[in-house]
Amino acid sequence: MLELRPFNSLGGAHHGWLDAHHHFSFAEYHDPKRMNWGNLRVWNDDVIAPGTGFPQHPHRDMEIITYVREGAITHQDNLGNKGRTEAGDVQVMSAGTGIAHSEYNLEATETRIFQIWIIPNEVGSAPSWGAKPFPKGEREGFVTLASGKVGDDQSLHIRADARLVAANLKAGESAEYHLDSGRRAYLVPATGVIEVNGLRAQARDGVAIADEQVLRVTAIEDSEIVLVDVA
Repeated sequence: MLELRPFNSLGGAHHGWLDAHHHFSFAEYHDPKRMNWGNLRVWNDDVIAPGTGFPQHPHRDMEIITYVREGAITHQDNLGNKGRTEAGDVQVMSAGTGIAHSEYNLEATETRIFQIWIIPNEVGSAPSWGAKPFPKGEREGFVTLASGKVGDDQSLHIRADARLVAANLKAGESAEYHLDSGRRAYLVPATGVIEVNGLRAQARDGVAIADEQVLRVTAIEDSEIVLVDVA
């Protein structure tokens, strides 16, 4: 089962400094049919103006992944962590018992991110933050960027039964991703045009996936694809 969620059907708001689009219910956008997808709770498509960003605010008991599509995001939190994450790279924040953080675009151009929230396996753990570079030019097929699954030792660790992967495909290239029985996936092409198991999706559309064992993604145009495999 594949369900296309076109970009123009997403919720969202334009705050001047922030142009936000929500794949799932978030803030003032509420759709009872789009509350979550398995343990995937939030997928926000955010465009942040230069010199602006999210001032310090708290979270708890959530795994929050930031995938940077263009530009860079600069993180700071009350644990003393600081970092700048560039396009193609990923940062992970395990909110645990509580963390307060800010995320700013200190660049001269817009920063575009996917902000992805996944419900953790357990609550009450100590908070943490980490980031890692994943050069787009070094991706052969789908590359695991963040995961809570056993054996995914080269990726950023999350405390959730989920895996974040990404692929960069030239026009005409294909890549496959295998889903275990009972798993769901949510896929978004950050750029380009793709077909996944015959369903066409444009840049920034969402594809909700269930009851599929093999996902075959073919790029109609040069494309950057981000996928979350969830319980």
